[in-house]
Amino acid sequence: MPEAEPQAALPDSATDKNTGRRRARTRKSHTVAKVMLSSILVLGMVSGLSMVFIYRHLNGNLTVVDLAPQLSHRPAKKVVSGPKEPLNVLVMGSDSRDCAGCNIDNLTGGGQRSDTTILLHLSADRKRAYGISIPRDSMVNRPDCKAADGSTIPGADYQMWNAAFSLGGPACTMQQFEQLTGVRLDHYIVVNFEGFKNMVDAIGGVEVCIPEPGIVDPAHGINIAPGTRKIRGQEALNYVRERYVVGNGSDIGRIKRQQAFIASMAHAVVSSNTLANPIRVLDFLGAATKSLQLDPDIGSLNKIASLGYEFRNIGLDKIQFITIPNMTDPSDANRIVWDQAAAKAVWDKIAADEPLTRRLSDGSISPGNVPGSGSPSGGPSQSPSSEADQQALQDAGLCS
Repeated sequence: MPEAEPQAALPDSATDKNTGRRRARTRKSHTVAKVMLSSILVLGMVSGLSMVFIYRHLNGNLTVVDLAPQLSHRPAKKVVSGPKEPLNVLVMGSDSRDCAGCNIDNLTGGGQRSDTTILLHLSADRKRAYGISIPRDSMVNRPDCKAADGSTIPGADYQMWNAAFSLGGPACTMQQFEQLTGVRLDHYIVVNFEGFKNMVDAIGGVEVCIPEPGIVDPAHGINIAPGTRKIRGQEALNYVRERYVVGNGSDIGRIKRQQAFIASMAHAVVSSNTLANPIRVLDFLGAATKSLQLDPDIGSLNKIASLGYEFRNIGLDKIQFITIPNMTDPSDANRIVWDQAAAKAVWDKIAADEPLTRRLSDGSISPGNVPGSGSPSGGPSQSPSSEADQQALQDAGLCS
């Protein structure tokens, strides 16, 4: 039996079956399910293709891999109050060197690494979401993990965070994450950077604000002019991965720039310019599905749509991106270590599904207020609250 097509969202108003009265009209919101359904339908009409054919084609693009058998000694999920369970999704960006334009570091040999690791946490009451970035240069004690063939990959002390992905792929990164944080993962997603680039192109580019003098890195063929404008293609990929000539050259700066880019991209995806254009939406879905590896529980368009639907009541300003608290590694100025007390406080809050305090979320970036881009969501524009915040933006190559 083929999977059922995604269901359209409920209408904005309805009749109560018990009283016969019309219920009050609720605030309109675009949902992934609604957009997916209408876009496939419209594109099918104008192209002569069937809706089922397009749906099956996109669904067939997904790479679904069950990594649960490779995970062990998993932390238990805490019982929390809320109409639903909180969701924790580990998102990993894969920089396979075989990907066209992805090998920005000009490294030789095959294989892949993960430049980006973000925990996406959705609260049980579906009123807030956090994206917590983990720097790839974090020095951690890597635990044992299982390879796909069932063999054990030995752990080691004082290792870079992204070594786990190089040695054992996403399963080893998930094992490392759960053992070091005590947070149980519900899902995982691996995004290929080439697909990421194509997703940016599909929505017509993403707006960024680049301060003077721009980003110029001749050694890696990067020359991005200053100013506020949309970037796309290889320029967008260079922008989110550059670390050598921006600010202090740290991975922390690049992470903040990535967070701002993802925030701006999220706003672009749910904007009227994208949602009103079914071909653009289908191009975005096509690029996204080709670039994703995920677990069976979200391994279809129906399930992805259901996950996206969970965000329907969360405004863009209620989604916050932060970096796990850290400090310079005392043993190596080019590496970092987690601020153990503050990092533990973050992970404990996430495990218990509690809001992060103002101190723990200080310097966060939201799709509702992207640094240097005014106020995309219509609220007050974001301005740095301190000289430290301004310096952090400069170090990331962002306008303040």
